[in-house]
Amino acid sequence: MIIVHLLFYLANSITNRHEQSKWIVHGLGWVKVDRRQIRSYNNTMRTDGDILLISCYELGHPPFGLALLAGFLEKALFLADTIDLSVSKLPKEKILRAKLIGISVPMHTALRIGIKVAERVRTLNPACKIAFFGLYASLNADFLFQRLADFVIGGEVEEAFVKMVESLADGAFPQRVVTDLKLHAFATPIRRTFPPLSVYAHLEKNQTRYAAGYVEASRGCRHLCRHCPIPPVYGGRFTIVPEEILLEDIGAQVALGATHITFGDPDFLNGPNHSLKIVRQMHKQFPTLTYDFTAKIEHLLQYQEMLSEFAGLGCIFIISALESLSDIVLRHLDKGHTRADVIKAIKIVHGNGIALRPSLVPFTPWESLDSYIDLFDFAEHYQMIHHIDPVQYTVRLLIPPGSFLLTESAMTPYLGPLVQASFSYQWKHPDPRMDSLQKQVSREVEQMGQGSHADLFYQLKECAISMAQGKSIVNLSLNTTATKTQFITPKNAEAIPPRMTEPWFCCSEPTQNQIAVLDLEDC
Repeated sequence: MIIVHLLFYLANSITNRHEQSKWIVHGLGWVKVDRRQIRSYNNTMRTDGDILLISCYELGHPPFGLALLAGFLEKALFLADTIDLSVSKLPKEKILRAKLIGISVPMHTALRIGIKVAERVRTLNPACKIAFFGLYASLNADFLFQRLADFVIGGEVEEAFVKMVESLADGAFPQRVVTDLKLHAFATPIRRTFPPLSVYAHLEKNQTRYAAGYVEASRGCRHLCRHCPIPPVYGGRFTIVPEEILLEDIGAQVALGATHITFGDPDFLNGPNHSLKIVRQMHKQFPTLTYDFTAKIEHLLQYQEMLSEFAGLGCIFIISALESLSDIVLRHLDKGHTRADVIKAIKIVHGNGIALRPSLVPFTPWESLDSYIDLFDFAEHYQMIHHIDPVQYTVRLLIPPGSFLLTESAMTPYLGPLVQASFSYQWKHPDPRMDSLQKQVSREVEQMGQGSHADLFYQLKECAISMAQGKSIVNLSLNTTATKTQFITPKNAEAIPPRMTEPWFCCSEPTQNQIAVLDLEDC
């Protein structure tokens, strides 16, 4: 292979001496670049392997942010290596070779894993620079600087990251913390260094699995929900990713085998016209491609006239952060919708042939045991059992540094100190039974794993009812055949709605399997 590269280089030097383009080696391939842009290509930070970008966890999706950053770096003639720890091990040789490691932490689980990555890097390669970037890097900058980080970049990280690398390449010391909320230029995501789509979460539809891709049409959010980690960083602003960049990336993922695309925007309907324009063009180019997106209940009602067109263009399900059915809880979280709005949205979305898949935060200081049980009754009544992943019934409110809930007077009586190791503030429920219940239902979900969805639903409901009745819930039987007979079953067998196969998400704690990639002797 070395001989092949050498011959290619010599031939390229002879034939392209007077041309304005040049081929440079990257890994096992070659990349064509503009000669006029090349500035001392052999400088530090420009050797293959000098820059390593690490994705820790992104809901089982192929990471868009890392691919976009790799595209920005390549545009500036810095060729980054990448690794996704959700599907790959952490190779020791890559750590030892790197001069700069960028750790992507867009969510809580990613940060927990990212800290372990940085600790490993500091042990194996103390001279290597470490940059944390993403939403949770900004929120936890103080702690990261105290222990592990040389640089912290938040918001729209790509241009700031490239400037940091350029400064290091020139022998200068860059600004240590940067938060930029607007991208002024764009680059096409680079995915050739990532594993195949087959190792990522798949679309599951009609008992068949399909390869799925992932993009983001926008970042940030217009809204200020108090429990969300986005508002403390973006402050109600959001950034649009250009249509041509998205369509090119979608096309690249289709070429890799994707038959479904997830739009991972915090809210796809923050810019509804932009989003509709994208899926129109996507459908025109790839008529059989299906997709899903995330949107607030408030937006689903506001833009309900668009839903029929979204469905016609391939939308098969929508994720929406219901969080709770208690209007008291919804007011404290400043969600912008009510229980009645949820019922309207379910009917409207399902009426347009799209499945609504709710996410929940059922353990907050204001959720009562009765209102928690009501979530199960509601799911049965509206035939939503299979629309809600069981893990959603276990989620406990996370309060990261900078959270708007820290200034909410209603939170004060329950709030404890910041536990830096978990990157969140402690809080206790006024009803101790709710804290005990949360731990038990979490264990039930972890134990049953990928078991029967309906069986696990009724097992969790039995836990809640037993707690309300004062019965022990520690050693409940997993014989859910008997369990289901105790409750009202849906009158009609509901169709199993389409879903992604990755059951965990940003607010859950990392599992042992997710952390295990860092615990092997060869890492």
